Amino acid sequence: MTSTSGVTLVNQIGNQLNTREISESAVAMFDERGTVVAWTQAAERLVGYSAGDVVGRSVALVLPFSEGTSTISAFIERCRAQNGWWGVMPVRRREGRMIDINLRISMLWGQDGTVRWLLSVTDIGTVSGDAMNGSVREALLTRAPIGIVVRDPQLHCLWVNDTMESHDGISRDRRLGRRLTDSLPGSESEALEAVTRQALASGATAVQEYRLWPPGDPRREHAFSASFFCLQDADGKALGVCTMSVDVTESRRARERLAILSQASTRIGSTLDVMQTGQELADLAVPVLADYAVVDLAESIPCGEEPLTRFDTIGGRPPAFRRAGVASIHPGIPESPWARTEKVSFPPASPFTSVLRTGRSHLEPVLDTSPGTWLARDPARANTIHENGMHSLMIVPIRVRHFVLGVAVFIRTEDPVPFREDDLLLAEELVTRAAPSLDNARQYTRQHTTALALQRNLLPHRLKGGAAVEAASRYLPADMDAGVGGDWFDVIPLSGARVALVVGDVVGHGINAAATMGRLRTAVRTLADIDLPPDELLTRLDDTFQRLAEDDADALDETPAVVGATCLYAVYDPATRRCTMARAGHPPPAIIDPQGQVTFPDLPSGSPLGIGLGVPFEAVELELPEGSLLALYTDGLIETRDDDIDVGMQRLGTALTQPARSLEDLCTRATETLQGQAPSDDITLLLARTRSLSPTQVASWTLPHDHTTVHNARHMAARQLTEWGLESLQDPTQLIVSELVTNAILHSTGPIGLRLIHHQVLTCEVFDTNANSPRQRRASTIDENGRGLFLVAQLSRRWGSRTVSGGKVIWAEQDLNSAPSHARAGAAA
Repeated sequence: MTSTSGVTLVNQIGNQLNTREISESAVAMFDERGTVVAWTQAAERLVGYSAGDVVGRSVALVLPFSEGTSTISAFIERCRAQNGWWGVMPVRRREGRMIDINLRISMLWGQDGTVRWLLSVTDIGTVSGDAMNGSVREALLTRAPIGIVVRDPQLHCLWVNDTMESHDGISRDRRLGRRLTDSLPGSESEALEAVTRQALASGATAVQEYRLWPPGDPRREHAFSASFFCLQDADGKALGVCTMSVDVTESRRARERLAILSQASTRIGSTLDVMQTGQELADLAVPVLADYAVVDLAESIPCGEEPLTRFDTIGGRPPAFRRAGVASIHPGIPESPWARTEKVSFPPASPFTSVLRTGRSHLEPVLDTSPGTWLARDPARANTIHENGMHSLMIVPIRVRHFVLGVAVFIRTEDPVPFREDDLLLAEELVTRAAPSLDNARQYTRQHTTALALQRNLLPHRLKGGAAVEAASRYLPADMDAGVGGDWFDVIPLSGARVALVVGDVVGHGINAAATMGRLRTAVRTLADIDLPPDELLTRLDDTFQRLAEDDADALDETPAVVGATCLYAVYDPATRRCTMARAGHPPPAIIDPQGQVTFPDLPSGSPLGIGLGVPFEAVELELPEGSLLALYTDGLIETRDDDIDVGMQRLGTALTQPARSLEDLCTRATETLQGQAPSDDITLLLARTRSLSPTQVASWTLPHDHTTVHNARHMAARQLTEWGLESLQDPTQLIVSELVTNAILHSTGPIGLRLIHHQVLTCEVFDTNANSPRQRRASTIDENGRGLFLVAQLSRRWGSRTVSGGKVIWAEQDLNSAPSHARAGAAA
């Protein structure tokens, strides 16, 4: 006997199935000459042909029959001899793409013994990797018996197949020409006719379940699922409705089992232990659903880390998993090669990795180990399957929101009945109920590991040094399990092929330090985007840090956790090979020249951020040979409990004295010097090997301050682009040069500088003596001025300005591989 809540759950599932539209299946009709006489919207969605394209034409337009027949008539005779046809056939969609369809051709009888043929098709590519939704679609794929009736707009039966009589006991003669309510009076018939009218009016596929006592099994009520497809003529008007019915009695029984198991939610999640919760899920599935069940979680989940939205293979292998739960009807669980808590491996090319990658369940009713299957490529697993009689498999992803925690695997050994769609529905419901409990247990341990994950997410995942530097990094937290610090690093591309290098360290550990680090890194990127010099950037960053500290102090429920931070900021220009840097209480960088000589430049130390001493920061400019190595680091790399900072700096310099090595090797050498010692602080290392631009990549001119300069500047820019082979960029570049040089003449005095840089993009820079930053504005239709910067913005991928000694530089970048279209340039003009 089911409980009230279980019955409610069954009703909810039934309602969902009753209203689900089957968009992956489609039907069409053709006569004995092979001419299409009716079409559906679902068929149009599947192959791209509308009713007007195919009705009245040969069915060969859509289905090129060729298997064992030379003509359509021969194929129809073959279908008549076999009472239909079933198989897989490639079909070319209207746009030319080939798709594989699962095709069933059914014979329909009309009055006076006339015959029509019904095409039932399903796109295999749509359903092969997914659980099958809808009983009719499942029947199409498994060749289960389907009852078919075609009715006219007045709901009179025009065509019917032989299977339909086994469903409701109505003979062909008693059905043809009559409505269903005339042949089989009752509430079920009235409900089915109501859905038929709905499909006829809307043109959309509809689904309805109903119950009858079929003549083949009169002692038991059977449940049927009927799908209704509106048939259209060549004009797209409704010709009638095709009803396809499938016996879903076993599916209904599965839903009843689901209702009984709905109360089992109290058995899952009895503790806040991730591994124990996984075991409870496995115990619940055996033996009510499976003979053997396992729960495998991503290795990070028991540690409380945030789950991932997708799982990618690493070096051809999926990420590591742990067996959290395992249960079997057999003592000793001989089916499992791994015990609980052990690391589990998945074959790279298998349904396991597919489920993890897509987040969709996998149902394999019959496990096949023959050559060519995924099991044939995994002999050890195939041998285990044979030894234990495993014959049917389900793999269900354990999902919470948009995240995948792991997989639950269900296998049958002693139970001879293969898993079906309703078994998968039950398994997915169980896993859905267990997933929140697993996630709650994960979050219970999250406090110890979230800070580390937060810090890793705040740090750059890919260092982009562009034409300026090659970069690599290392970050080693002091406590992998329970705490993190506020270290951060970054490589920020700037205008003119330049790059900014930054390393910082927030005092303290834990989430507060990591959060403050994230805010400071964001602030540095924002300030870098406006091209502030290093000393001015640190001044602004100091102000930002003090405001953050004041905001934290105002929050009475917050405990102040961070009291300061250090930072080193450097800007390198590959065109001049000059590096400008400033520091705020941070250790100085190490510079290793191409011959391996190590120096630690004498930079003014500056005060740490947030101290509020008011001492101005000072910047130092150095010229670096091409191939120089810059090492920016935090004090955790050079400080130990036993040695002072000087020893640590010497040790770091020694590790980096082979600059010809790869940066990754040098990072490893520099951090391996601390092996065997427990670090007292987080370790961050950023290495950058400098590059320089060839003189042929840079063209610069000094222009007089008069109006003839604009024409000359355009001419020189066009000539230079021709030398670089960038003729496609001449027109937009000349417009950009005209506008920027004109603005310099109008708003400044003194000589004007023009520079073109050909690197990963084309950069145009104009220098003038006015230090005020330009501002783009929208000019009205009657204004004569005010459109220059708007035009520059339209013609470039990005633009901006920066303050330099004696004035400012306005710059604009263009992609090398695509010039703005004429429409875009015209719209800008």
